[in-house]
Amino acid sequence: MTSISDSPTRRIALVTGGSGFVGGHLIARLLKTGWQVRGIGRSGSSRAAVAALGAEPHHADLADPDALERAMEGVDTVFHVAAHFKLWGPLRVFREMNVEGTRNVVTAAERAGVRRVVYVSAAAVVMAHPQPQHRVTEDLPLQRMGFAPYSASKADAEELLRAASGRRKGFSTVAIRPPMIWGSDMPMLDHMVETVKAGQFRWVAGGGQTMSTCHVDNLCHALILAADQGKDGAAYFVSDNVDTTLKSFLTRLLATRGVQPDDRAVPFGIAWTMAGIMGAVWHLLRLKGEPPITRQMLRLIGKDFTIDISRARKELGYAPVLSPEDGLRRMAQPAFHASATGSRHGAVNASAEA
Repeated sequence: MTSISDSPTRRIALVTGGSGFVGGHLIARLLKTGWQVRGIGRSGSSRAAVAALGAEPHHADLADPDALERAMEGVDTVFHVAAHFKLWGPLRVFREMNVEGTRNVVTAAERAGVRRVVYVSAAAVVMAHPQPQHRVTEDLPLQRMGFAPYSASKADAEELLRAASGRRKGFSTVAIRPPMIWGSDMPMLDHMVETVKAGQFRWVAGGGQTMSTCHVDNLCHALILAADQGKDGAAYFVSDNVDTTLKSFLTRLLATRGVQPDDRAVPFGIAWTMAGIMGAVWHLLRLKGEPPITRQMLRLIGKDFTIDISRARKELGYAPVLSPEDGLRRMAQPAFHASATGSRHGAVNASAEA
């Protein structure tokens, strides 16, 4: 395939979810790499955030394939980042944004003559009922657990996206599957800090479960590689390539904010039962907000889960560009943190997480 350096003019990329955590970082990296970048937003504030990053803002909604097609005119590659990432909520909402939104992106891209759509999927699409999973590969089947609307909707979205590859001559798709995405302005960390300060934080199963992580810079590097190097219709796991434990990693993350969680823990079985009861109560009473603990959350962090990135190394030429140590060191620098968060505040719901 044609590389950026081989192209006589700058190629155009369109990023969905550009006002969010991952999308904002991706826009910055694309611009630095030499791409011309567009970003879509349905609200004025989202488009303003995209413009502040240096991208060309376009008014479009994931529910409107015609507006998406207009925004994609002349675009070489679409990076589909936008997603509804919550640990609780009606399946209908997840499907509207994650599944039907992806369907509309693919439809618009095909009509507009886009060459490739690169999709931010999630490592969680292969998570089945809670059990340890070590060094999982892309050969595992997609899973749809009823208690996990986020990962189930991401699995459905990835499946329809990959099936569209080659449906039109010259059109292809690639999915990138990161585990937990982290970085200086990650929205999840703010919530964790509040939970610890409120004395409500508990280590599920003691926190000793092993996990893979993916710094946002490493994810963006993989996404750009996938624009040219990924095989048509393929999916790739990517990570920091250094596995850790939940307790070790979250403790270090919280330390960058000057917060130290205590050692209070809850067994996985008890947490799972509590989450089931809370979910039933929230459904029955139609309570607003999210329960303090959900089975979706427990499935993401409650058991060993590590991934194998051999395929991404071989086919994408992927290797992490930032180590966990350097990423954490950056996060501990107040000036760097203030700069990062100041440039990308806003649409948390438009960011894609694992």
